[in-house]
Amino acid sequence: MNSFADRLPFMKMHGLGNDFVVLDARARSVAVTPGLARAIADRHRGVGFDQLAVIEPGDVDTRLTFYNADGSTAGACGNATRCIARFLMDEGGLTSLRLITERGTLLAEDAGNRLTSVNMGQPQLDWRDIPLAGAMDTLELPIDGAPTATGMGNPHCTFFVEDAEAVDLATLGPAHEHHPLYPQRTNVQVASITGPDHLRMRVWERGVGLTLASGSSSCATAVAAARRGLTGRRVTVDLDGGTLVVDWRADGVWMTGPTAHVFDGGFTADWLAGVS
Repeated sequence: MNSFADRLPFMKMHGLGNDFVVLDARARSVAVTPGLARAIADRHRGVGFDQLAVIEPGDVDTRLTFYNADGSTAGACGNATRCIARFLMDEGGLTSLRLITERGTLLAEDAGNRLTSVNMGQPQLDWRDIPLAGAMDTLELPIDGAPTATGMGNPHCTFFVEDAEAVDLATLGPAHEHHPLYPQRTNVQVASITGPDHLRMRVWERGVGLTLASGSSSCATAVAAARRGLTGRRVTVDLDGGTLVVDWRADGVWMTGPTAHVFDGGFTADWLAGVS
């Protein structure tokens, strides 16, 4: 029989239904393999998540590593960053902190009313940085629908449409996730303007599929809308799971919204031993 001491602890969190399993490796080393990530992501035999996040000790600031449900790594995950920032700020009695990610060092702040903000850094607008397969105008790609390409530490492809609700994203998403213009695959968004500086957005995440929300996708869509003159640089984004506020400032793209720490659990030694 497995004792509690044998178990690998985890936390389940979400930001607007964009859900995460979080492993805290600051006190106990955790070796995450693609197979382990896929096993945890299984919503029937594991726990289920859109992304897996690992909290690791850094020389000064805490480091975060992200994995998609298919076991691939993700360079950025805005909602998971906000969730973990809230957890760490509550743990340490802080109102701000810095987190190291593949995207870079990100500043997170308590925005009041239990809302959490994170600066996702400057958007990547050059085709080399997103990256795309060759030199081209990132504002309107040579794809049917003329989507906009944006990098937020991961690649994005944003379609502006009359009615985001009416798009068959389950078909459009996977068709463009693997588009040859995106050598590292891409997140796909459909967005429509619902009012002044107000967007309705739905998202297909690379390596995951349809999700209720995505922080980096919200940032990319807000940047794309501002670049195309559809909105200003501060917008409200309504997603399937709720609402985020995105503000493209001089120091980067800030995203603000709620977070939830749902429950804590532990993976048994027997279950871990069976993961290939």
